[in-house]
Amino acid sequence: MQILSLIENYKFMLKYTVCLVLSALTFYGFGQEIKYNLKMNKPQNHYFQVEMELKGFDQEEVLVKMPIWAPGSYLAREFAKNVDLVNATDEKGKDLEVKKIDKNTWRIIKAKGADIKVSYEVYAFELTVRTCFLDLTHGFVSGSGMFMRVDGHEALSGELDIYPYAGFSRITTALKRKSEGVTGDGAQSFIFDNYDQLLDCPIEIGNQIEFSFMAADVKHNVGIYGSGNYDIASLKKDMKRIVEAATNVFGDNPNDDYTFIIHCVENGQGGLEHMNSTTLSVNRFTFDGSAYLGFLSLVAHEYFHLWNVKRIRPIELGPFNYDQENYTSLLWVMEGFTSYYDELLLLRAGYYSEADYLRKLFGTLNYVEGSVGARVQPVAHASFDAWIKAYRPNENSRNTTISYYSKGTVIAAMLDAKIIKKYKGKKSLDDFMQKIYADYYVKKHRGFSEDEFKAELERFLKEDLDGFYEKYINGTVMPNYNDFFGELGVPVEYVGKSKPSVGVTLGQSGGKTFVKGIRSGSAAEDAGLSVNDEIIGCNGLRADKKSLEDFFVTLNVGDEIQLLISRDQELYSIAVTVTPYEKPRFKYTYDAADLNKLGEFWLRKDN
Repeated sequence: MQILSLIENYKFMLKYTVCLVLSALTFYGFGQEIKYNLKMNKPQNHYFQVEMELKGFDQEEVLVKMPIWAPGSYLAREFAKNVDLVNATDEKGKDLEVKKIDKNTWRIIKAKGADIKVSYEVYAFELTVRTCFLDLTHGFVSGSGMFMRVDGHEALSGELDIYPYAGFSRITTALKRKSEGVTGDGAQSFIFDNYDQLLDCPIEIGNQIEFSFMAADVKHNVGIYGSGNYDIASLKKDMKRIVEAATNVFGDNPNDDYTFIIHCVENGQGGLEHMNSTTLSVNRFTFDGSAYLGFLSLVAHEYFHLWNVKRIRPIELGPFNYDQENYTSLLWVMEGFTSYYDELLLLRAGYYSEADYLRKLFGTLNYVEGSVGARVQPVAHASFDAWIKAYRPNENSRNTTISYYSKGTVIAAMLDAKIIKKYKGKKSLDDFMQKIYADYYVKKHRGFSEDEFKAELERFLKEDLDGFYEKYINGTVMPNYNDFFGELGVPVEYVGKSKPSVGVTLGQSGGKTFVKGIRSGSAAEDAGLSVNDEIIGCNGLRADKKSLEDFFVTLNVGDEIQLLISRDQELYSIAVTVTPYEKPRFKYTYDAADLNKLGEFWLRKDN
């Protein structure tokens, strides 16, 4: 399946390259131009108005298409569902025939003439880092959810004119301004090199707080929407330290400027990376205490992505096919390695002690190994199936899946340890990241295949990794972690113990206690309990969540309990016989005074 995927990807790249060449030839030969006008006439109805002005398109028909997904978020979100009122006119204002021919494509039948104006509206009422939003307080544009493209002309550069609502005074985006100030009709003008860049630059429109700081010789602009307990002076200082720690990994920052858009909201959703910007969504009161360290970790994660995934990338992730899923088995590298570094950067920047960092790392390790799905789904499969599993979990996901973020973090730590041992504390994973960045982004200007990535890693380590891949990447073998970290002065031992277990996770809602999750192979599963069963009583007594949880920890293997449940309003009595369960767990030993030279190189680099 991976080979077929690679072949299909190369076919798409060939088609895309042909489109780039044809578009370039057409542009220079016939002066084709594209311009978008973005308006928000009535923010309270949550609709943006978009116009596409197409000049020089002297052809019988034009196809305009809406993306189905947002790069960096591996789910087909079907953005066409938010598009309404698609119309087209020629240069004389005469209506042209517009016909929708599939879920995200509209065909425009041309009359005589070369110019077309396409107009449509986008309903925007989902404030996440990957979707669009508009109300009377602000507007946010994630390009893939807003802008159609002209099929076959993705390489065209163009202009975007934004007409802010009368109450909005600022626009924050990484797009380059065409000119300073506001035009006579109230628009602010921006330019883009191609369609990919247009989609890769999110836009915040409103009255957000704006400030900037210099770090790694790059100007960083910040726009913050929403109230919160943030302190701008602290953000400037702390974000600067994170940026410089990340840049030190590669020794090169490829941007002239970088933009952070931060949404301070009730429930944050994380971040989404772009070539020279990111959008972060966080709880408005996240800017102190341990929560603030979580925010800085998010900053580190998304900033590290400007190298790892936006420039160091699988070949499937660029140029993008916006019409369908773009499959890769390397998200454990793209997201997992990034997750490894987001905590490591906080150590290097001085926000974590060595003990803090190891507690974080081994917390992730024990989460991975303690997950039932870790013995079912290899991390390469978790990457490939992100489109249908990671973003669409169900009640059984814990039993069958693993996070490529968390498992990828552990794999990155294992590889870092291998490299440090191999080169006796002279090289680390940093050096491999530098090499693959230089070889594929700087020199070759392209992504790598799965086989190429493995081959590069083998050449760097000077060893065959077939066994490593078979066990840990394409398999579900539990590593002997002491083999990796013990020689770095952090000995690890397995401490998992068999304990009596019912194997059920309980929830509570509306005064009712219900089954929230059931572990595969557990006593609860064997007895016939199901997720969403309401538990009314236990052993003849009325029961609630707390009393049941307190009772379950007193049980021994072989004990039988009688549960009274309600399922679809019918009552059942279910007998559960307690069985043993051994949850894998590892314990590490750390003493700063006993850390050897390899461990010092690992944990004290850049401190």
